Amino acid sequence: MAPDDRDRHDSAPDLRILGDRITLQPSGFVEPPKDKDGKDEALMKKVARFRSEPLRFLRDVSLYVSGTGWRAYDDVIGQPIFYSGFSEHIKTQVMSATVLQTKIAQLADLRISVEEQQGFLPPPSSGREYEIKKAKRRAELVQGLQEVAEHLTDNMICKFESKSFIRGAYYLVTQLLLRAYHQGIHVSSEEVLRLRNVAEEAEKKKQSIIFLPCHRSHVDYVAQQLLCYRLGLALPVVVAGDNLNFPLVGSFLQHAGAMYIRRSFGDDQLYTTLVQAYIDVLLQGGYNLECFIEGGRSRTGKLLPPKFGILSFVLDSLLSGRVEDAIICPVSTQYDKVIETEGYVTELGRVDVRFHEPWSLRGFIDDQINRLSKVPSAIHIDWKDTKNQVVRQKLLRTLGYKVLADINDVSVVMPTALIGTVLLTLRGRGVGRAELIRRVEWLTERRGLEVLGKDLVGVVEGLAEPTYYAVDRFQLSFYRNMTIHLFISEALVAAALYTKVKQGGGPAIQDIPYQELHDQVLFLSSLFRGEFIYSGEGLQVNLERTLAGLEADNIIMIERDEQRNITKIGLSDAERAAGRENYDFYCFLIWPFIEASWLAAVSLMGLTPPLGQKDDVWIQVSRAQDSAQFLGKTLYHQGDLSYFEAVNKETLKNSYQRFEEEGIIQVVKSKDSRIPPRLRVSPEWRPSRDEITGNLTASGKLWDFTEKIASSRREGKNRRDGATVSTRAKGMNAPARLSEEEERLLDRSTKERKRRRTLENRAHL
Repeated sequence: MAPDDRDRHDSAPDLRILGDRITLQPSGFVEPPKDKDGKDEALMKKVARFRSEPLRFLRDVSLYVSGTGWRAYDDVIGQPIFYSGFSEHIKTQVMSATVLQTKIAQLADLRISVEEQQGFLPPPSSGREYEIKKAKRRAELVQGLQEVAEHLTDNMICKFESKSFIRGAYYLVTQLLLRAYHQGIHVSSEEVLRLRNVAEEAEKKKQSIIFLPCHRSHVDYVAQQLLCYRLGLALPVVVAGDNLNFPLVGSFLQHAGAMYIRRSFGDDQLYTTLVQAYIDVLLQGGYNLECFIEGGRSRTGKLLPPKFGILSFVLDSLLSGRVEDAIICPVSTQYDKVIETEGYVTELGRVDVRFHEPWSLRGFIDDQINRLSKVPSAIHIDWKDTKNQVVRQKLLRTLGYKVLADINDVSVVMPTALIGTVLLTLRGRGVGRAELIRRVEWLTERRGLEVLGKDLVGVVEGLAEPTYYAVDRFQLSFYRNMTIHLFISEALVAAALYTKVKQGGGPAIQDIPYQELHDQVLFLSSLFRGEFIYSGEGLQVNLERTLAGLEADNIIMIERDEQRNITKIGLSDAERAAGRENYDFYCFLIWPFIEASWLAAVSLMGLTPPLGQKDDVWIQVSRAQDSAQFLGKTLYHQGDLSYFEAVNKETLKNSYQRFEEEGIIQVVKSKDSRIPPRLRVSPEWRPSRDEITGNLTASGKLWDFTEKIASSRREGKNRRDGATVSTRAKGMNAPARLSEEEERLLDRSTKERKRRRTLENRAHL
């Protein structure tokens, strides 16, 4: 038996969920059944349709509506849901929550104090008249706030009211989903059994399971609900943006488990407290909750940095003592092909859902506090003081990144992702079929190629062998990015080594001292801190382990001194003889992100004020990013930018966010949503201009920073001279100015901020 066959039989089988049927199959890819023409057999052929089989169709519908067998959804693991009066029960608990009533009283009192200062109430010296009018006005304010809170609550909460509804909804959504993903939903049987055991224990303790999935497609919303329904688990309340709450669809989703919240809370204290009260009620009642850890949907295929909004509410519930414990369950959802990239949706393969081993949030908090208390720190903080905002922010960030790491640990690499990775890590235009199979030995390449389709992967026939190439590199990069987390450490080392390899010559020139490699890896890992998830063991441990792995794979050679300390690193003779095949693979993975960061840094040079101008150059953040994209497209078509993926708006946004964190740019955001955020280059980072020509000079912190990134860029037509490319790009980057309208908005925003500062001790409703 081959090693991969042994591994497959040793691992727990997958469950293949196809509408009504659940079947067992070996873990991993199994060739789907074929029809008479040799194509994958579509599941929908086995599903009754009204036009062709009206009686069978009506029979299937009746089974769901009447609740026959498992469809009844009666004996579920979790707290009671889907009964008449559920919404009213939850609303009553939310409105009577202590945190909400306390906040309403505070807001009413603050408004009373404002009205007293503004003379709307009689002076306190008027005695009884003052007390009567104050009490009456306060009662009016409390009543008004109660009505507002009740209206907001009704729009926010999910409404698990009818089992007949959820049965019919399951049938409808299953029909729609399986028309696209004809291979069904796959889960691990071992993970399902473990999750059910955890759910049974949580039900006894009246604890919630908080599902934290990644977010790559709108199908994510329904995949988790379908799984929980079919496996007999209580459906989670799904946190959703209120942009989905539009007629018909909004009500449908709300009755299927969606809770709607605003994208931004601003300084609305009542709404913020209301969300906290609802989260408290759900966790205190042991109702399951689902929230996308990344906030929004990933447009690049890889995990986005965590968003801490809902997590902060959950953490506050535990740290305040209002909730004893909750169970965290990170979830990975992968697709052969995401539905959003297709104009015509048909036969997109399968959906693969993996559940990480659930863990106690209370246990995580206690472990982190104990660990932090033992670590020496330059700042004096009592890490056991959970009311301290520094402690809370530390716990929150650690929690968010641990969830992302857990998602990466259980993610399944889909065949389409492997093919995308291979095709986008080639030096040539295409790859032969035999070579493609060799590069992904365990991959049944035909399935992945068929699912990706001719719009993404092209084939040239009439040659010695069929040759495949990337048609749409931009969309194909989405699937490549699904695998990059597996190789990010090796890719960073390869990019750092490239600072020497790109110089050419023999090994003596291309070898790099260990400290120089270490410094460049540190620089790159810090640069991409918002892009990738790293091991929590620290740079030193991770770097040494990565170098040892690359050495064992015979990709690099390592020189050590007598004390076995690493002194020098270079490409191995075997890797050179193989044409740098494996080394180039790692470089090709990281180069598009390096180019995007370099492009973003170069684009900032255009924000340097012209000679003689004393005022700073401010520009809308969105316009600055659009300008960077325009510059990138120009450089790409002129051959100075190797990857069109580098102009991806999401990647550029991440670069700008990282620059803001480093203090390279300063961003001003208005509380008025109509005024877009603006940015400028920080004065200490701003390049200088030639006193005579007015041109930007190739010096200063921003220039050095840009060249540090460029040292790991792939060499383009201007070989081995990154400064040449940066200089040319700098020359194209004309200074950006605010329009007259933008200047008026900026002036208005400045005046608004001054006015708010004078009223910062007052309360408004």
